[in-house]
Amino acid sequence: MVKIEIVYEGHLHCKAVHVPSGKSLETDAPKDNMGKGESFSPTDLVATALGSCMLTVMGIAARNLNIDLTGISVMVSKEMITAPVRRIGKLAVHIKFPMHVNDEHKKKLEHAALTCPVHKSLHPDILMPIEFDWVN
Repeated sequence: MVKIEIVYEGHLHCKAVHVPSGKSLETDAPKDNMGKGESFSPTDLVATALGSCMLTVMGIAARNLNIDLTGISVMVSKEMITAPVRRIGKLAVHIKFPMHVNDEHKKKLEHAALTCPVHKSLHPDILMPIEFDWVN
């Protein structure tokens, strides 16, 4: 079990502390929902969690395959919808590999990304197209 302590600081800002490490981050409501957009919004953190989880589990798989994935990157594009309620409608994921990886390892890395805990925890109504951009 991991505890995250979150305090509402007013003006639609929150501060979250990862209790085990003491590291913190701040959130703000987005401009399109009465905030100033001065930091990550809570739904931005969902997009961040998805992308960083995919990279992390691919990193674990790569370590087991003796592959160095330093430099891979992910761009997650979040789209909100408002009907029937405001929620995340789409998280489009583009993972870019700046190095050559053989076909067998590509399959294993893609499988790792697609089975990351965040991906498996998100509601199936959220569209999640995932593109793997491999160097030829």
